[in-house]
Amino acid sequence: MDRVAALAALDRRMLEDFSRRTIVRLREALPLRVVLPHLGTFLAQNVEKEIRKDGLVVRRAAEALKSGVAPGPAAAREILEATRQIDREFLRNVDPFPVRIEIPYERIAPLRLERIGRGLDLAYRVLDAWRRGRKLRDTFTREECERRLLGLLELYARETHALSQSVRLPALLAPLQSLLAERLQEIMSEVGERLARDLAAALHRRSGAAATLPPP
Repeated sequence: MDRVAALAALDRRMLEDFSRRTIVRLREALPLRVVLPHLGTFLAQNVEKEIRKDGLVVRRAAEALKSGVAPGPAAAREILEATRQIDREFLRNVDPFPVRIEIPYERIAPLRLERIGRGLDLAYRVLDAWRRGRKLRDTFTREECERRLLGLLELYARETHALSQSVRLPALLAPLQSLLAERLQEIMSEVGERLARDLAAALHRRSGAAATLPPP
């Protein structure tokens, strides 16, 4: 089994489900339904860029495991710099859409660096456990697994909130800018708590990369 690919695939499923559940909740908020047609593709591209960034984290953790030295702050900073190229590609892709984005790195960088550091530690421990033939439920308690996942999702939500505040909507929708940013953070926090709980339970039942998430 390709453990790196398996962990990256698990992360992809988690982030895609996080995005899907968030969009479902946003549709329930009547004033925000007007904005969603403009942001639906943007949100999908945003989660795809975060999946690519997490892929960097997983691969770096695998390299560290192979070398026998746990990844530290220097590795996190290197990945942080590498994520800027992914951001640039993301901005080029959203140019055709009726929104404008300026990434506020002064606010996002500390959040992203912390998320990268936590992700490196978690990926390193998961890959090490799999290498030793251990199941995840024997490596993390369900409570610790939920806490670690929730920490990552909360940092992702905070970074997305900062990014959403920099999105410039068409003039007619501009009055919804503040409402969108604040409601998005509230919804992502609520969804993150449920998702972390669901995923921790699923991983402890299946204890492997084939774990599936229950519906929201």
